[in-house]
Parts: sequence; structure tokens; C-alpha cells
Amino acid sequence: MHDIAQVAVNFINLDAGNLIYLFLVGFVGGLVSGFIGSGGAFVLTPAMMSMGVPGLVAVASNMCHKFPKALIGALKRAKYGQVDVKLGIVLGISAEAGVLYGAHIQEGIKKSFGEAGSNLYVSAAFVIILAIVGGFVLLDAWKTYRSGAASEEEKVTKLAKWVQSINIPGTMVYFKSLNARISVLFTIPLGFATGMLAATIAVGGFIGVPSMIYVMGAPSLMASATELVIAFVMGLGGSFKYAMHGLVDIRLAMIILAGSLFGIQLGAIGTTYVKPFIIKVVMGVIMVTVLFSRALMVPVYMSQLHLIQEINAGSVTLLKNVSFGIMIFALALGAFIVLKAMWQGRRAEKLAAVEAYEHGKV
Repeated sequence: MHDIAQVAVNFINLDAGNLIYLFLVGFVGGLVSGFIGSGGAFVLTPAMMSMGVPGLVAVASNMCHKFPKALIGALKRAKYGQVDVKLGIVLGISAEAGVLYGAHIQEGIKKSFGEAGSNLYVSAAFVIILAIVGGFVLLDAWKTYRSGAASEEEKVTKLAKWVQSINIPGTMVYFKSLNARISVLFTIPLGFATGMLAATIAVGGFIGVPSMIYVMGAPSLMASATELVIAFVMGLGGSFKYAMHGLVDIRLAMIILAGSLFGIQLGAIGTTYVKPFIIKVVMGVIMVTVLFSRALMVPVYMSQLHLIQEINAGSVTLLKNVSFGIMIFALALGAFIVLKAMWQGRRAEKLAAVEAYEHGKV
């Protein structure tokens, strides 16, 4: 009976306002996901936490909504020959081990330090990861814009060439996306790290995709598609593991999934109308904005754990409200940039078509 009561505390009350907010969060998460080729989880987990969902429940519910979406995406992109199923499964197996270990750490933190400790762990991880990845993406977008190399041919990195040149007998496997044989001993730590991150913040792609591109030498299009296979394997196992401990709020997962299935299709259409650096700008801007939202809550959790001087109730409320406001702004900004880029691209396409027709008549 005590366990049931303990689980019930984890789940927030869903009124009409919360339902609409979650659906819109899912929609924007899907919009961003379809537009930038990422799971959009870096928007969804903090957005749930901003409305009062405990960090661990937000991560678990996010993971649960993600794996059916990843399966649909993987099957769709496999039709275009973009998925390296073998690489996805090999990385997925070690990623699953990372998820289970990461979930174990999460549960240990919650048991030892309570909800505040879990929230601090998730928020701090988000701030660090978003600062590194968001900064890198914005810098990359700026370089692409400055050089005008919007469609530069991808080159295999020196690191990837070195990895492909190492021959360890009995461990070599051929992967079509790499057009090379590499040792599975390289895939194990990369997959494990991807799973660890997924169990911590429900975003494993921040490690998975770059590692396939920069460490193994996969083309970015195949890396982002193959990541969907890994996300499915991780999501299935991770959701089951978290659900066994009563941490998956299926209501949140289903509402967000409903919203994201609308958004993801619109976002995917948007990519056909914009220059590649715009996609990076959207990703970077949202990441940095979300970073500030989570960073404001770090002192609140630290105060609850008595790691710093206690913050009075008025200041806590103010920080929560400002954090929530920034989160709303990040979602609105992301949706605005994507939809504006789509509208402008479509308008330019129509004008070009009209001009071509006029010239044809002349």
C-alpha cells in the first residue's frame, strides 16, 4: 500500500490547461524533431519539469512516448535506404546496457536524495549538455553561413579514418553506412554512453549521431536515420525498466505522442523549404533558451538539498514562474522560426513558379 501511495505522488493532476499545454509541447517537440532530425526530447523533458512533473517521471514518460515514434520514423526512412539496421542493432545492444545502468543510477539518486536530488541531477545534466551541444551547433551554423558552404560535400574525419584502419581479429564487422569494417570494440563504449545519456535526460542522440559521423565515418543522413533504430531499442527497454518501478506516466506519454505526430510531419515538410544552416540555427537557439530555463531551477533544488543557503518561498515561486515563462518562450520561438521559414520558403517557391510561367508565356 505504501508503494502505491509513493507512486501516486509522482503523477501530477491533469486539468484542461495542463492537457492543452502538454499537447502543444508535444506538437512543438514534434515540429522541432521533424525539422532538425533530432528526437526533440531536449524540449519535452524540461517542458514537463517546468509544469511540476518530477525529473525522473519526465525522463521515463518521455522515453515511453519516443520509442513508438522512433519505430515509425525508422521504418519510413528505411524505405529510402537511409537506415543501417546492423549498425543500429549493434549500437542499440550496448546502448540498452547504458540505459539500464543509467536508470539504476537515477533510481539510486532518488532513493538517497529524494525528488530534489533527482531533479537536480537531470537539470544539471541538461544545462551542461545543452551548453556544449547548443554552443557547438550555433558556432557550426555561423561558420556554414559565413562560408556560404550550404551544400558542402561531407568528408570522413581523420578520427573515423583511423578507427576504420584498426584491425582487431575476431571483432571486425562490415557496416554499409560506413562502407568499411570496424571493430565492435569501438561501438560498445559509444553505444553505452548514448544509453547512459538517454536514461539521464531522455536524449541519447546527442552522443549517438555525432559518434556515428565523427568517430565511425557515417554520412549525417544515415547517422540520423540509424539513430532511430537505437532510440527504439533503448526506448523499449528503458520504458519497461522505468515502468516496473512505477515511474512512467502513460497519460503524459500519450498526450505528447499525439501532439508530436502532428508536429513531426509539418517539421519534415519545412526542411524542404529552408537552407541547411537555418536548421542548425533553430536547434541551437532552442537549446540555449531551454538551458536558461533549467539553469534557473538548479539553485532551487540545491536549496532543497541544503547544499546552499535556503531560498525563501517567494524567491522559489519567482524562479519557478520565470523558468516556466522562458520554457514557453523557447517553445513559441522554435515554432515561430520553423513556421516562418516554411512560409517564406513556400512563398519564394510560388513566386519562382509564377515567374517561370510568365517567362514561358513570353
